[in-house]
Amino acid sequence: MQLRYATNVTGAEYVSRKLWREATLSCCPLHPGGGCGFARHGTYRRVSPPGTLITRWYCPEGRCTFSLLPDCLAARLSGTLAELEAVVRHVEQTGSLEAACADLRPDIELPGVLRWVRWRVAAVHFSLIVLKGLLPECFRDCEPTLGAFSRCLGVDDVLVTVRRIAAAFLPRLPAPLGFVPRRRPGGGRDRARQHRTGTDPPALGQ
Repeated sequence: MQLRYATNVTGAEYVSRKLWREATLSCCPLHPGGGCGFARHGTYRRVSPPGTLITRWYCPEGRCTFSLLPDCLAARLSGTLAELEAVVRHVEQTGSLEAACADLRPDIELPGVLRWVRWRVAAVHFSLIVLKGLLPECFRDCEPTLGAFSRCLGVDDVLVTVRRIAAAFLPRLPAPLGFVPRRRPGGGRDRARQHRTGTDPPALGQ
């Protein structure tokens, strides 16, 4: 299960300062009174940014792992929220998915780029729709786009900002903004909210 690690740094700063060493959980989220054997459970590595490690804990009684994800990183998707936002903003400003893809991922052919970009745009816009429902007093009249949210909030880094604003709702917000596992093709979900013991799985469409 992922939990928020409140930080005000970029992905590069998180790596250079090795901030996973400072990540702490004072008690088990499932057993705040203790007695469950809750303890650190090493780290796991993310593909991007290179060198990123995430600290993890394990509750033997609940058979559940917990990790602290810093605000700068996308949930269940390789890379940072800033990188993700740059892709989606590019599509919004271009006005055409196909035209935007001409400038993105030159290392893969157009059909692959379209899948890669389409998933990211859909995931971010869906997260903003959910956020509007969770915080109607803030975003009722705001279109579910990064451009509209940017104007509403008066900021450029929308995804990092709304993760902080909606911190209490992250367990109900879908990835890559929140911590709800993304749906599998066909409507299923990732099994539970567990972390595999190895590195991050490849993102859908990569």
